[in-house]
Amino acid sequence: MPTTNDHPPFRGQHPRSSSWSFSRFALGPWLWAAVILAWLAAPPTAQAEDLHLTFGLYSSKKPTEMVKQYRPLLTVIESRLAEKLHQRVIIHTQVVKTYEEGIAALVEGTFDFSQVGPVSYVQAKNKKPDLTILAVEGARGGRTVNGIICVLSNSPIAEVKDLKGHSFAFGDQFSTTGRYNSQMFLLESGVMARDLKRFDYLERHDRVGAAVAAGEFDAGALNERTFNNMNRSGAGLRAIAQFPIAGRPWVARSELPGRIVQALRQTLVETKDEEALAALGEENLAFFPGEDQDYASTRIAVDRNDRFFQ
Repeated sequence: MPTTNDHPPFRGQHPRSSSWSFSRFALGPWLWAAVILAWLAAPPTAQAEDLHLTFGLYSSKKPTEMVKQYRPLLTVIESRLAEKLHQRVIIHTQVVKTYEEGIAALVEGTFDFSQVGPVSYVQAKNKKPDLTILAVEGARGGRTVNGIICVLSNSPIAEVKDLKGHSFAFGDQFSTTGRYNSQMFLLESGVMARDLKRFDYLERHDRVGAAVAAGEFDAGALNERTFNNMNRSGAGLRAIAQFPIAGRPWVARSELPGRIVQALRQTLVETKDEEALAALGEENLAFFPGEDQDYASTRIAVDRNDRFFQ
């Protein structure tokens, strides 16, 4: 029978009964076995619950296409966030129909974080000052992207001043490229609303491109990504001008916990996955740190928009 230094062997009768002595030493291994079995049977140590986040978009094209387009990047973000937060992260995508719905969802906290246009950010920030910029989209060369004024490739319109007397398609009435910055650009180029034969708002960039390609409008304003994608599909569009705008911000709702905000901010800026970024359709897409001041020019375009219509 094994012994320990705490209980040296003895000879003769123990002061207590021999049966007590036998039980004390014989049951030792059984007690240890019981402890081990209880430990094995116990439930695992409680782990952090899954973190569910809602990522919001408003539709610049068909919602089903947008969900598919953003899924590779969101999968990368889920993985990186899980490493930083030490818990499983599941991101759900929600696409709303209009810019107004997207702004309202961000302000009301329906979206945990969202990709929005500069004008939508400015308008949402006015309503909810404590919204937080996570990162700004841009190309590897910087944080600005281009808006495009386009016509059909065989159009006689060669430059912006030639737009006078022609029809023009804008995007959504709340769009940065599709309305505010393009109208500011036209104004600064000497073209006002009254100079156009007619104009309309077609809600989405792809609809603008399709309308110009079909000859329904002589020209239109859309973002460079949609312009390039449509030309790859044979739309036959030609750019007569381009104008820089601040990249789209990714914004967190004001009540999102700070540790999640910080992890999201780091994850976006650190993301270099070429395949996931390319799925968004932007060439050389990259994320940069951003701040409210980046959208000062957008605020000016919004504030002075009435001048285009005077």
